[in-house]
Amino acid sequence: MSRFQAPIAEAIWDMKYRFKEADGTPIDGSVEDTWRRIARALAEVETDPAKWEAEFYAALEGFKFLPAGRITAGAGTGRSVTLFNCFVMGTIPDTMAGIFDSLKEAALTMQQGGGIGYDFSTIRPRGAPVAGVAADASGPLSFMDVWDAMCRTIMSAGSRRGAMMATMRCDHPDIEAFIEAKKDPARLRMFNLSVLVTDAFMAAVKADGPWELVFGGRVYKTVEARDLWNKIMRSTFDFAEPGVIFIDRINAMNNLGYVETIAATNPCGEQPLPPYGACLLGSINLPTLVKDAFEAHSAMDMAALDHLVRVAVRAMDNVVDASRFPLPEQQAEAQAKRRIGLGVTGLADALLMVGLRYGSEEAARVTEIWMHAIARSAYLASVDLAREKGAFPLFDAEGYLASGNMLQMDKDVREAIRTHGIRNALLTSVAPTGTISLYAGNVSSGIEPVFAYAYTRKVLQKDGSRTEEEVVDYAVRLWREKHGDAPLPDHFVNAQTLPPLDHVRMQAAAQKWVDSSISKTINCPEDISFDAFKEVYMAAWDQGCKGCTTYRPNDVTGSVLTVSEKETAPPAAQPVTGGEVVYLSDPLDRPAALEGQTYKVKWPGSEHALYITINDIVIAGHRRPFEVFINSKNMEHFAWTVALTRMISAVFRRGGDISFVVEELKAVFDPRGGAWMEGRYIPSILAAIGGVIERHLIDIGFIEGEGLGLKSDPKAELVRVGEVPKKACPSCGSYDLRMIEGCLTCGSCGHSKCG
Repeated sequence: MSRFQAPIAEAIWDMKYRFKEADGTPIDGSVEDTWRRIARALAEVETDPAKWEAEFYAALEGFKFLPAGRITAGAGTGRSVTLFNCFVMGTIPDTMAGIFDSLKEAALTMQQGGGIGYDFSTIRPRGAPVAGVAADASGPLSFMDVWDAMCRTIMSAGSRRGAMMATMRCDHPDIEAFIEAKKDPARLRMFNLSVLVTDAFMAAVKADGPWELVFGGRVYKTVEARDLWNKIMRSTFDFAEPGVIFIDRINAMNNLGYVETIAATNPCGEQPLPPYGACLLGSINLPTLVKDAFEAHSAMDMAALDHLVRVAVRAMDNVVDASRFPLPEQQAEAQAKRRIGLGVTGLADALLMVGLRYGSEEAARVTEIWMHAIARSAYLASVDLAREKGAFPLFDAEGYLASGNMLQMDKDVREAIRTHGIRNALLTSVAPTGTISLYAGNVSSGIEPVFAYAYTRKVLQKDGSRTEEEVVDYAVRLWREKHGDAPLPDHFVNAQTLPPLDHVRMQAAAQKWVDSSISKTINCPEDISFDAFKEVYMAAWDQGCKGCTTYRPNDVTGSVLTVSEKETAPPAAQPVTGGEVVYLSDPLDRPAALEGQTYKVKWPGSEHALYITINDIVIAGHRRPFEVFINSKNMEHFAWTVALTRMISAVFRRGGDISFVVEELKAVFDPRGGAWMEGRYIPSILAAIGGVIERHLIDIGFIEGEGLGLKSDPKAELVRVGEVPKKACPSCGSYDLRMIEGCLTCGSCGHSKCG
């Protein structure tokens, strides 16, 4: 019998986490098999693997402990993949050779599926002299463009595009250009951008004082601090970037401040990391631990929470030894410090279940209690592991206990660390959990508020018909099971109605007991005033947050809050209509006859032409591509053309918005060089094939025009619905994207930009 709470959960498991043969034949017969596979893999390093496999399985069972997607998909498969989600790469040297060595490391890391973060503050500013070549430097943004192009060509493991974070110090001479880089809607689309804001800068902003932009000891320019702050605020108000990272606070609170300096984070910001640092993530599913939900005496089961956290810490510590790493430097860094990032998901649902309004002072107080309990249990569990297996190699009691984070920790925990050491240098983090939260029954993501109480998801069937599935928030479903159609209580609030400062209050409450950081998006209404918007960031600074990321609908990134305007809080659970096409429940069967078109491509330098046939199927009165055949007399092309036709045809038959195939092909560059065709430079023969498919999609009306099949093309990302720009999901085409925890996440199919 299925353990899934909703069809979408099972679909995500099958699509993202289920272990399958290369040909798609399932190896995991059920989600219980997936849990068993993970538990067995993480117990292999134990001296008593049978005991710990049982313990790990019990933690995973019922979706109580949710390892991050890399672990869930990769553990126990024998595949050469990393179980770590993201990495901060090495410090970029200010030399041409060093910069491109760093680019190579980034490519190798992304090839194995890791997102990456980089600090570009180490590269000399635009116009600075370059000794020995009588030239001026092009500046860090020009090299960021190179990274951006690299990322476009590399598909992360699990068919996910790599995510990248770029940071720059607030005193770098090119900071103003960095702040405004994303005014160009086609530039740096593979990057999230964040400014590293120092304590001195915030003091200068509050004092309305001057601020020097410096590199290599030379002052390039002096600006007014408040003017620079307003420039950051105006850009993120208008374009949703850059984010703000309070870097001095991060370093002051870092347990490892005595052996490392942090200057960058992973792509979603929840893990500030040193050079070659890696983030290993997992979440406690809080709603599964609430006793007697919606009753007057409902409460978090603190004993169960303590036990679950302790088991989860041990399991995650074992991942450090079980995982592969793209680079040896990353492995050495991970094993020297053994940092993990155990967090939570479903906080908003858990608060609803105990009768608290997310964002209220009481909800913030209870959140702080729960997060304190998790931190305490995690640290004590790691002390126990140190007694059994040894402390992390770089542990030094005096240096470790001197950090701001440890100074606020319970005295008995500090004394235990001083006496026995600790196995993991850092233990807590709150990561983006959009996909695993759907997989766990649509619990609210991370520490975010509930986005929508319910919405409908449309699934295209093999016969061309569509079925609708209602996707209901976890807490709302439990309420319905107990109270039927009774209206939701007044304390049910969602992201559309929550004041931005209530978001900040919740982030600050959670941050107090999180030793790394938190991935969270503060959703702001489109009509928020600029002054009120700036107040959100100042409140985040004043209340002790380590960073701040907001999202306000705008003309560049579009609107991703696509809930019906009629929905207000606290309503009864009102369905929210998503997009028309998601993905097929099963691949389409091939009819006996299909209509199509054959195209001839003559590639310069090749004696024989390629003939590309694209056949279409008609579904609900609309033509869509069904299969592709590529033929040539040139036998040199035989193997790869057969492979390509099979793969593309398989993608076409799964349904949904398949226009991303055009992007993937057109982004392929031939190292031997491309060719000019019909007045255009085509970078490879594969790009030429992509152009043919694109032209065919235009001809049959599947896309509106050239360039509109590209996910990274701003024309493709903004689709006008009425008067409000809406952003379509690149995976399924629906208008149900949400900015959650710093990541665009599709509520219809689970696609997440950040993974």
